Order: sequence, then C-alpha cells, then structure tokens
Amino acid sequence: MTKTSSSKPKAKKSVQKKVKPPSDVAIDRRREWRFDLPLPAIVEGKGGEGKNFKEKTILENISSTGAYFCLDSGVTVGSKLNLVIEVPSELSPDKKVKLQLGGLTVRLEKADKKGKKQGVALRFSKKFKFITEDKEDVDQ
Repeated sequence: MTKTSSSKPKAKKSVQKKVKPPSDVAIDRRREWRFDLPLPAIVEGKGGEGKNFKEKTILENISSTGAYFCLDSGVTVGSKLNLVIEVPSELSPDKKVKLQLGGLTVRLEKADKKGKKQGVALRFSKKFKFITEDKEDVDQ
C-alpha cells in the first residue's frame, strides 16, 4: 500500500520588520494641523484651588480643535477655560476683532519659558463668537 500525503505544502511566514523613523524626525500624531501662530490672548477660568483668574498670554500654536499656551495660574486637566484671542489687524483693517471661545484643558506640561509655570493644551468646545469694535471707537 502506498501512502499518499494529503497535507499541503507549508506557506512561509512573512516577517515584517518595524521601520523606525530616523531619530531626528518627530512624528506628529495630531488629527488637525497646528499652526505656530503667536497670537495675544486672555485666559479666564478657575485655578487648581478653585480661585477665579484672568491672565494675558501668547498662543504658541492653534488648530481648528485646540490651542497651546503657557500660564502662571495653576490649572488642572479638565478645567474649563475661556479664551479671547485678538485677531491680527491685517485680517480686519476696519474693525478690531476678537474670537471668544471656551474649552477644556486636556494636557499640562512644565513650561519651557521662564516666568510661566505651565504649558496648557486646550481642546475647544463647539461654541464660539466673534466680538467686533469699530477702530474709531477703540482708539479714542
């Protein structure tokens, strides 16, 4: 009696190597583009101790869903903050325009800049409004 082999030839396993980017290349995993746009802003909210604060800052970057800036006021992750951003006069020569929006802090970092305590990543809520003033009224 002859024995026939019913087994199929074994397929070779493919070996996939994980490709690492060069060490000098940073990978950005954010969903939205962030723009390095230093815009003056005023931040209002409650600090870590529940005390209200209002502080001037400069945005380091901004996207359609959030912004990053540094604060002296100690906030915690999940803090509700209101942000009023001054729109550059080149974008609205006849009126002074500010963008008012709110959001939640989603990340805190130790600030790189001297004089500021913490870096704050804010995710915007969907509500926003533009505040406009005639330049003639503002300059007087």
